[in-house]
Amino acid sequence: MILGSLLLLAAAPSFHNDVQPLLSKHCTGCHQPSMMSAGLDLTTYSAAMKGGRKGPAFVPGNADESLTIQYLVGLAQPRMPLARPALAEAEIKIFRDWVKAGAKDDTPAPTTSTKPIVYLQPPVINSLRFSPDGKSIAVSGNREILIHSIDGKNEPKRLMGKAERILSLAYSRDGKLLVAGGGTPARFGEVQIWDPNEAKLLRSATLTNDTLFGASLSPDGSRIVVGAADNTVHMFDSATGKELYKIGNHEDWVLATIFGVDGKRFVSVSRDRAAKINDSSSGAFLENANLLKTELYAVARHPMKDIIVIGGEDRYPYVYLLDRARNMKIADDTTLVRRIERQQGPIAALDWSPDAKLIAIAGGAPVVNLYDAESGKLALSCSGHEAGIYTLAFSPDSKLLATGGFDGKVRIYSTSDGKLIGQFVPVPLETKAESKAGGQ
Repeated sequence: MILGSLLLLAAAPSFHNDVQPLLSKHCTGCHQPSMMSAGLDLTTYSAAMKGGRKGPAFVPGNADESLTIQYLVGLAQPRMPLARPALAEAEIKIFRDWVKAGAKDDTPAPTTSTKPIVYLQPPVINSLRFSPDGKSIAVSGNREILIHSIDGKNEPKRLMGKAERILSLAYSRDGKLLVAGGGTPARFGEVQIWDPNEAKLLRSATLTNDTLFGASLSPDGSRIVVGAADNTVHMFDSATGKELYKIGNHEDWVLATIFGVDGKRFVSVSRDRAAKINDSSSGAFLENANLLKTELYAVARHPMKDIIVIGGEDRYPYVYLLDRARNMKIADDTTLVRRIERQQGPIAALDWSPDAKLIAIAGGAPVVNLYDAESGKLALSCSGHEAGIYTLAFSPDSKLLATGGFDGKVRIYSTSDGKLIGQFVPVPLETKAESKAGGQ
């Protein structure tokens, strides 16, 4: 008995049980697919070992040479987590001991179970959208979409799919279709097409060897466009789920897309710094909407005009026209309407209110700023989040703003004064004791 205890104490930390929870708690607020600061994703083992612009996050067997540990202890600057308290020595020791033991991966294989997910803590919210009638809100979960009443008080519809992560959601204008883009990291990307009223999966398309991002629907609901981690963009027919074409004119991950007002064009934004305008019927590249400045993570469009707002790593939101005079040069900045003031963190989420009056901006900082769309001046701020915000959406009447992110709570704000109206955890939570009892 004593020997067994000693062997247990001497065992190396587990990536799945010990290291990944620390990364999720302290690091993935900025280092996750929708907002990869320094090009680094720490949400999975494979992504961490691939590393970012400065190299792999961990060097198996060598804790001192592992960049993540160097930043955690302050040997590399700025010390991480950025603008938050340093990790406890016991937490850093877990990283060190795991790396010294070889930095092995013990992540379980993805589950294919159709049983409802059991949550012990709220998952990160990567996407949410109001239904077109404004009566409900769809929220991303783990391997599912949850459709709630906007106060979160009723039992949600749970739309279970194959993809472990849902990274983007989009409703058709008539509310008859709900499209999800996501996938299972380092395995596949998936587009799901749902009947949200019947909670029925109509069609699913699996492609690429990694997750999909930024799913959007054309104004008439006939086509779906998504970005991918292999630098490609894919167009689908929503009625059949058939892929119409794939384009590869980006040089890095494509994280967001949006159709133009008439659906004849769409914009794709990427970590390669470009907001590219493409022809919807053929996928042909037309031109860049912007002068290349910084990695881009998000895009939103004026509800009635071909004007977009983009944002990303440099924290500035840029408002651009999609049309330029014929005698202007491609990729100059003459279509820039304005640059909005710098935000407190990298920009991960943007939305333009349906009444065209407000632009909402969020990201690495725990606050949402709303700007007057005509003047670019700050109108109000919405606070209450505990960490980064990765998704936001205006209600159809523009009176409400829903937000979600790292702390796993949906918050609903009034857009007239920025006050928090309500908040809820969108997933059903169980205690560890309940989970254990349910499995016996």
